Amino acid sequence: MGYGHQVASTKKLFAALTRRGPHRVLRGDLAFAGQPGVVYTPAEGKNLPGVAFAHDWITSAGRYHGTLEHLASWGIVAAAPNTETGLAPSVLNLAFDLGTTLDIITGVRLGDGALSVHPGKLGLVGHGFGASAAVFAAAGLPVKPKAVIAAYPTISSPAAEDPAAGLTVPGLILTDPGDPMSLRSNAVELARAWKSATLRATSKTKSGGLVEGRGLAKVVGLPGADRGTQKIVRALMTGYLLNLLAGDKTYRDFADPEAELPRAEVMDPFAGDPVDLENKVIALLKP
Repeated sequence: MGYGHQVASTKKLFAALTRRGPHRVLRGDLAFAGQPGVVYTPAEGKNLPGVAFAHDWITSAGRYHGTLEHLASWGIVAAAPNTETGLAPSVLNLAFDLGTTLDIITGVRLGDGALSVHPGKLGLVGHGFGASAAVFAAAGLPVKPKAVIAAYPTISSPAAEDPAAGLTVPGLILTDPGDPMSLRSNAVELARAWKSATLRATSKTKSGGLVEGRGLAKVVGLPGADRGTQKIVRALMTGYLLNLLAGDKTYRDFADPEAELPRAEVMDPFAGDPVDLENKVIALLKP
């Protein structure tokens, strides 16, 4: 296949992945297994891939209904713990809850028994603050996930760069350098520490835009929902997970660090001026 044909084919796949997949979706509650949260599954399927999804700061699992449903419509069981939703969340507690969530979706009967998740097809996904939690979870799990996605990660305490340095799991880090919220981003630092991750800069996106229907956003000065961002990020996530978790070679470009993908240019985290975290913190503290 020629390069031009390959790019055209990837664009076509990307366009398809921005839309709902072929599966009918069921919604469930993780609380039945003792973990507050939600789970979205395809209506049926054995040995499915599964992910645990971590929400951003001062949001909740319910704010990602469309993204979780989207993943499930493409055949991926997507579950999200609904904990650490307050003003001072613990990144370590949320990471622990992600591990519990993966245990639940692999160990508990889902649906009417027509569903199962394969323990060797697990991934972690997080947005903002939740992206840091996903990195901590990946580092702490005894059996490593097959893939981790950190969408627009933000600075956490303790810092996610420390556990990231020991990770060999394939990772996808999304960043939006043009977004005003990028002062809080640690995407570049994370990519420098995490050698097996690919850093991609998304275009025409907002780092906070993945959160759905956020009424509180304007009050606290955070960006609200952005449908364009949601479509782009959902497509990138879905293709990446279908390749690495489900082993679907159709989507191999989505997990290829060299491949050209729509709206997601590969960035070299070591190019240009070093990012000075101290300057970022000072800028954040200025009125």
